[in-house]
Amino acid sequence: MTNKQRTDLIEQYLREHKYSDLHTLATHFGGSLSTVRRALDSLEERGLVRRHHGGASLIEPDPLTLEYDFMAGIKRQADKKAAMATLVAEQVQPGMTVILDAGTSTYAVARLLAEKRVQVITNSLPVATLFGEVGQVQTIVTGGMICGRLGVLVGPMCEQSIEQVHADIAILGGAGITERGVWNHNALIIPTQRKMIAASERTIFVLDATKFGRKALSLSAPFEPRITIVTDTQPAPAVIEAIDAAGARLTLAEPRRLPRPAPHRRLA
Repeated sequence: MTNKQRTDLIEQYLREHKYSDLHTLATHFGGSLSTVRRALDSLEERGLVRRHHGGASLIEPDPLTLEYDFMAGIKRQADKKAAMATLVAEQVQPGMTVILDAGTSTYAVARLLAEKRVQVITNSLPVATLFGEVGQVQTIVTGGMICGRLGVLVGPMCEQSIEQVHADIAILGGAGITERGVWNHNALIIPTQRKMIAASERTIFVLDATKFGRKALSLSAPFEPRITIVTDTQPAPAVIEAIDAAGARLTLAEPRRLPRPAPHRRLA
Protein backbone atom coordinates (compact mmCIF):
# COMPACT_ATOMS: atom_id res chain seq x y z
CA MET A 1 0.00 0.00 0.00
CA THR A 2 1.37 3.42 -0.94
CA ASN A 3 1.41 6.35 1.49
CA LYS A 4 -1.25 8.13 -0.57
CA GLN A 5 -3.54 5.09 -0.53
CA ARG A 6 -3.12 4.76 3.23
CA THR A 7 -3.82 8.48 3.73
CA ASP A 8 -6.97 8.28 1.58
CA LEU A 9 -8.24 5.28 3.56
CA ILE A 10 -7.56 7.02 6.87
CA GLU A 11 -9.46 10.07 5.62
CA GLN A 12 -12.44 7.89 4.66
CA TYR A 13 -12.35 6.14 8.05
CA LEU A 14 -12.36 9.45 9.94
CA ARG A 15 -15.22 10.79 7.79
CA GLU A 16 -17.30 7.82 8.89
CA HIS A 17 -16.18 7.48 12.53
CA LYS A 18 -15.35 11.16 13.30
CA TYR A 19 -12.48 10.15 15.65
CA SER A 20 -9.83 7.46 15.97
CA ASP A 21 -6.71 6.76 17.97
CA LEU A 22 -3.35 6.01 16.34
CA HIS A 23 -3.29 2.31 17.28
CA THR A 24 -6.68 1.67 15.67
CA LEU A 25 -5.62 3.34 12.44
CA ALA A 26 -2.32 1.44 12.38
CA THR A 27 -4.16 -1.86 12.92
CA HIS A 28 -6.74 -1.16 10.21
CA PHE A 29 -4.43 0.22 7.54
CA GLY A 30 -1.00 -1.19 8.31
CA GLY A 31 2.22 0.68 8.86
CA SER A 32 3.89 1.95 12.00
CA LEU A 33 2.57 4.63 14.35
CA SER A 34 4.99 7.11 12.79
CA THR A 35 3.56 6.30 9.34
CA VAL A 36 0.03 6.99 10.61
CA ARG A 37 1.19 10.22 12.25
CA ARG A 38 2.60 11.44 8.92
CA ALA A 39 -0.71 10.63 7.20
CA LEU A 40 -2.60 12.58 9.86
CA ASP A 41 -0.15 15.47 9.53
CA SER A 42 -0.95 15.58 5.82
CA LEU A 43 -4.70 15.59 6.49
CA GLU A 44 -4.31 18.28 9.12
CA GLU A 45 -2.39 20.49 6.68
CA ARG A 46 -5.34 20.17 4.29
CA GLY A 47 -7.72 21.28 7.05
CA LEU A 48 -9.59 17.96 7.19
CA VAL A 49 -8.68 16.68 10.65
CA ARG A 50 -7.57 18.02 14.02
CA ARG A 51 -4.72 16.20 15.79
CA HIS A 52 -5.07 15.21 19.45
CA HIS A 53 -2.76 13.40 21.81
CA GLY A 54 -2.79 9.83 20.56
CA GLY A 55 -5.32 10.34 17.78
CA ALA A 56 -7.27 12.69 15.51
CA SER A 57 -10.83 13.84 14.83
CA LEU A 58 -12.66 15.03 11.74
CA ILE A 59 -13.16 18.77 11.42
CA GLU A 60 -16.89 19.30 10.91
CA PRO A 61 -17.56 22.27 8.61
CA ASP A 62 -20.41 24.68 9.34
CA PRO A 63 -23.55 24.75 7.15
CA LEU A 64 -22.26 27.62 5.01
CA THR A 65 -19.10 25.65 4.28
CA LEU A 66 -21.15 22.60 3.33
CA GLU A 67 -23.16 24.63 0.83
CA TYR A 68 -19.97 26.16 -0.56
CA ASP A 69 -18.36 22.73 -0.94
CA PHE A 70 -21.33 21.43 -2.92
CA MET A 71 -21.56 24.48 -5.17
CA ALA A 72 -17.78 24.46 -5.71
CA GLY A 73 -18.02 20.80 -6.73
CA ILE A 74 -20.65 21.66 -9.33
CA LYS A 75 -18.28 24.20 -10.92
CA ARG A 76 -15.33 21.81 -11.16
CA GLN A 77 -14.97 20.41 -14.70
CA ALA A 78 -18.32 22.00 -15.53
CA ASP A 79 -18.04 21.42 -19.29
CA LYS A 80 -17.44 17.68 -18.84
CA LYS A 81 -20.26 17.33 -16.33
CA ALA A 82 -22.59 19.20 -18.68
CA ALA A 83 -21.73 16.86 -21.55
CA MET A 84 -22.30 13.74 -19.45
CA ALA A 85 -25.51 15.16 -17.99
CA THR A 86 -26.86 15.93 -21.47
CA LEU A 87 -26.16 12.39 -22.62
CA VAL A 88 -27.92 10.92 -19.58
CA ALA A 89 -30.90 13.30 -19.69
CA GLU A 90 -31.57 12.32 -23.32
CA GLN A 91 -32.31 8.79 -22.09
CA VAL A 92 -35.05 10.00 -19.75
CA GLN A 93 -38.43 10.17 -21.48
CA PRO A 94 -41.61 11.93 -20.25
CA GLY A 95 -43.66 9.73 -17.94
CA MET A 96 -40.66 7.84 -16.56
CA THR A 97 -39.94 7.31 -12.88
CA VAL A 98 -36.31 8.16 -12.12
CA ILE A 99 -34.19 7.58 -9.03
CA LEU A 100 -31.50 10.24 -8.51
CA ASP A 101 -28.88 9.93 -5.80
CA ALA A 102 -26.72 12.68 -4.33
CA GLY A 103 -23.66 14.20 -5.97
CA THR A 104 -22.67 17.01 -8.27
CA SER A 105 -22.81 14.91 -11.45
CA THR A 106 -26.36 13.72 -10.72
CA TYR A 107 -27.32 17.29 -9.79
CA ALA A 108 -26.16 18.36 -13.26
CA VAL A 109 -28.55 15.75 -14.71
CA ALA A 110 -31.36 16.99 -12.45
CA ARG A 111 -31.06 20.48 -13.90
CA LEU A 112 -31.81 19.09 -17.36
CA LEU A 113 -34.82 17.11 -16.14
CA ALA A 114 -36.54 20.10 -14.53
CA GLU A 115 -38.83 20.78 -17.51
CA LYS A 116 -39.61 17.15 -18.27
CA ARG A 117 -42.82 15.56 -17.02
CA VAL A 118 -41.18 12.81 -14.97
CA GLN A 119 -41.43 11.48 -11.45
CA VAL A 120 -38.22 11.62 -9.41
CA ILE A 121 -37.34 9.69 -6.28
CA THR A 122 -34.29 11.13 -4.54
CA ASN A 123 -32.29 11.05 -1.32
CA SER A 124 -30.54 14.30 -2.27
CA LEU A 125 -31.69 17.47 -0.51
CA PRO A 126 -30.13 19.77 -3.17
CA VAL A 127 -31.94 17.85 -5.93
CA ALA A 128 -35.24 17.99 -4.02
CA THR A 129 -34.79 21.73 -3.44
CA LEU A 130 -34.08 22.29 -7.13
CA PHE A 131 -37.27 20.53 -8.22
CA GLY A 132 -39.23 22.31 -5.49
CA GLU A 133 -38.30 25.68 -7.00
CA VAL A 134 -38.43 25.04 -10.75
CA GLY A 135 -39.88 22.74 -13.36
CA GLN A 136 -42.73 20.25 -13.57
CA VAL A 137 -41.14 17.27 -11.84
CA GLN A 138 -43.15 15.34 -9.27
CA THR A 139 -40.65 14.69 -6.50
CA ILE A 140 -40.61 12.02 -3.81
CA VAL A 141 -37.96 12.43 -1.09
CA THR A 142 -36.82 9.39 0.87
CA GLY A 143 -36.65 9.41 4.63
CA GLY A 144 -33.44 8.88 6.54
CA MET A 145 -30.75 10.82 8.36
CA ILE A 146 -28.66 13.53 6.71
CA CYS A 147 -25.08 12.42 6.12
CA GLY A 148 -22.03 14.00 4.54
CA ARG A 149 -21.27 17.21 2.73
CA LEU A 150 -23.69 16.59 -0.13
CA GLY A 151 -26.92 16.74 1.88
CA VAL A 152 -27.69 13.06 1.30
CA LEU A 153 -30.28 11.01 3.20
CA VAL A 154 -29.16 7.52 4.24
CA GLY A 155 -29.84 4.80 6.78
CA PRO A 156 -32.56 2.19 7.41
CA MET A 157 -35.50 4.57 6.83
CA CYS A 158 -34.04 5.61 3.48
CA GLU A 159 -33.42 2.02 2.42
CA GLN A 160 -36.92 0.92 3.46
CA SER A 161 -38.57 3.69 1.45
CA ILE A 162 -36.60 2.70 -1.66
CA GLU A 163 -37.61 -0.94 -1.24
CA GLN A 164 -41.25 0.12 -1.64
CA VAL A 165 -40.87 1.80 -5.06
CA HIS A 166 -40.07 0.86 -8.65
CA ALA A 167 -38.27 3.05 -11.17
CA ASP A 168 -37.54 2.89 -14.87
CA ILE A 169 -34.02 4.14 -14.38
CA ALA A 170 -31.61 4.98 -11.54
CA ILE A 171 -28.96 7.66 -12.08
CA LEU A 172 -26.10 7.36 -9.60
CA GLY A 173 -22.60 8.64 -8.90
CA GLY A 174 -19.57 6.91 -7.42
CA ALA A 175 -16.17 7.46 -5.84
CA GLY A 176 -14.20 5.16 -8.14
CA ILE A 177 -14.31 2.63 -10.94
CA THR A 178 -12.02 -0.35 -11.61
CA GLU A 179 -12.32 -3.58 -13.55
CA ARG A 180 -14.33 -4.96 -10.59
CA GLY A 181 -17.07 -2.32 -10.83
CA VAL A 182 -18.11 0.96 -9.21
CA TRP A 183 -16.92 1.85 -5.70
CA ASN A 184 -18.10 4.23 -3.02
CA HIS A 185 -16.55 5.53 0.18
CA ASN A 186 -19.39 5.81 2.70
CA ALA A 187 -20.65 2.76 4.57
CA LEU A 188 -24.18 4.22 4.65
CA ILE A 189 -24.35 5.36 1.02
CA ILE A 190 -23.30 1.96 -0.37
CA PRO A 191 -26.36 -0.05 0.82
CA THR A 192 -28.62 2.82 -0.27
CA GLN A 193 -27.20 2.68 -3.79
CA ARG A 194 -27.65 -1.09 -3.88
CA LYS A 195 -31.34 -0.66 -2.98
CA MET A 196 -31.68 1.92 -5.76
CA ILE A 197 -30.16 -0.47 -8.31
CA ALA A 198 -32.47 -3.29 -7.18
CA ALA A 199 -35.53 -1.01 -7.44
CA SER A 200 -34.79 0.06 -11.04
CA GLU A 201 -35.06 -1.56 -14.45
CA ARG A 202 -31.62 -0.21 -15.33
CA THR A 203 -28.91 1.97 -13.80
CA ILE A 204 -26.65 4.69 -15.18
CA PHE A 205 -23.48 5.61 -13.28
CA VAL A 206 -22.18 9.09 -14.15
CA LEU A 207 -18.41 9.03 -13.53
CA ASP A 208 -15.77 11.44 -14.79
CA ALA A 209 -12.16 10.47 -15.52
CA THR A 210 -10.97 11.46 -12.02
CA LYS A 211 -12.69 8.29 -10.73
CA PHE A 212 -10.71 5.91 -12.98
CA GLY A 213 -8.60 3.31 -11.18
CA ARG A 214 -9.80 4.39 -7.76
CA LYS A 215 -11.04 1.98 -5.12
CA ALA A 216 -13.00 3.21 -2.13
CA LEU A 217 -14.38 1.57 1.02
CA SER A 218 -16.54 -0.98 -0.75
CA LEU A 219 -17.88 -2.09 -4.10
CA SER A 220 -21.30 -0.52 -4.70
CA ALA A 221 -22.02 -2.42 -7.89
CA PRO A 222 -20.17 -5.00 -9.99
CA PHE A 223 -20.78 -4.67 -13.73
CA GLU A 224 -23.88 -6.44 -15.06
CA PRO A 225 -26.18 -6.11 -18.11
CA ARG A 226 -28.52 -3.54 -16.54
CA ILE A 227 -25.69 -1.08 -15.86
CA THR A 228 -24.42 1.70 -18.14
CA ILE A 229 -21.30 3.74 -17.39
CA VAL A 230 -21.38 7.29 -18.76
CA THR A 231 -18.03 9.05 -18.63
CA ASP A 232 -15.99 11.69 -20.44
CA THR A 233 -12.79 9.79 -21.29
CA GLN A 234 -11.90 6.29 -22.43
CA PRO A 235 -11.02 4.21 -19.33
CA ALA A 236 -8.20 1.68 -19.10
CA PRO A 237 -8.42 -1.38 -21.39
CA ALA A 238 -8.94 -3.71 -18.39
CA VAL A 239 -12.03 -1.73 -17.36
CA ILE A 240 -13.43 -1.72 -20.91
CA GLU A 241 -12.91 -5.49 -21.16
CA ALA A 242 -14.60 -6.06 -17.80
CA ILE A 243 -17.60 -3.94 -18.82
CA ASP A 244 -17.95 -5.82 -22.12
CA ALA A 245 -17.53 -9.24 -20.48
CA ALA A 246 -20.31 -8.49 -17.97
CA GLY A 247 -22.72 -7.30 -20.66
CA ALA A 248 -22.76 -3.75 -19.29
CA ARG A 249 -22.47 -0.67 -21.51
CA LEU A 250 -19.93 2.16 -21.74
CA THR A 251 -20.88 5.52 -23.26
CA LEU A 252 -18.52 8.45 -23.78
CA ALA A 253 -19.66 12.08 -23.71
CA GLU A 254 -17.77 14.72 -25.67
CA PRO A 255 -17.32 18.01 -23.78
CA ARG A 256 -19.24 20.79 -25.45
CA ARG A 257 -17.25 23.98 -25.66
CA LEU A 258 -18.66 27.35 -26.50
CA PRO A 259 -17.52 28.69 -29.89
CA ARG A 260 -14.81 31.31 -29.84
CA PRO A 261 -16.00 34.83 -30.59
CA ALA A 262 -15.12 36.20 -34.02
CA PRO A 263 -12.07 38.50 -34.02
CA HIS A 264 -12.88 42.18 -33.73
CA ARG A 265 -12.32 44.09 -36.94
CA ARG A 266 -11.57 47.75 -37.04
CA LEU A 267 -13.51 49.89 -39.42
CA ALA A 268 -11.36 51.48 -42.08
